[in-house]
Amino acid sequence: MTDHANIYMALSAAQAEMGKVVKGANNPHFKSKYADLADVMQVALPALNAHGIAAWHCIVATDSGNVMRTNLSHGKSDTHIACDVPLLVQKNDMQGMKSATTYAKRIGIESLTGIAPEDDDGNDAAKAAPAKVKPQPATIPQEAIDAAVDSLSNAWTLDQLREVFTGLPKPVQSLPDVIAAKDDAKTRLTDAPAADLAGDAIPY
Repeated sequence: MTDHANIYMALSAAQAEMGKVVKGANNPHFKSKYADLADVMQVALPALNAHGIAAWHCIVATDSGNVMRTNLSHGKSDTHIACDVPLLVQKNDMQGMKSATTYAKRIGIESLTGIAPEDDDGNDAAKAAPAKVKPQPATIPQEAIDAAVDSLSNAWTLDQLREVFTGLPKPVQSLPDVIAAKDDAKTRLTDAPAADLAGDAIPY
């Protein structure tokens, strides 16, 4: 074991010897493997101990709740570093506490040592095919809508009304204001005494 002046130098040397974390645990919900606390400690602890660093954990009560404190202590220099991870216990029993503390310990060790197991969720997201984005309909200028409404409202015959309406672009034809203007004009022209009812072929 090489003597180091402090925890930081000892940790730097230990990090150089830490290998790749092997995923040994199975996640049945996602049918994938992940690195659990044992996998992380199997890589971190031998390198830490070889350079005089002890790793240990303890639960600490704080004003904002309980945290799992992960400590790395270098005995030779009596220097230390620590990381606090909030204990988020989903199920209020010992099984829930065990799950929360185990997960918090792993986060603490990974944070202090710099070990970074491959992110399964991130890789799965990166490999997934990009979602198809539904094209948004083009915005129709208000001026075009007003012009269509005016043309329909000013039609003198049903034939002219039909010609104006069918000549409008399909997106404009489907607008509520345009449909209302067409229907109002049709009613007006149909009720007129001189209306040519035989030519009423305005589409709906």
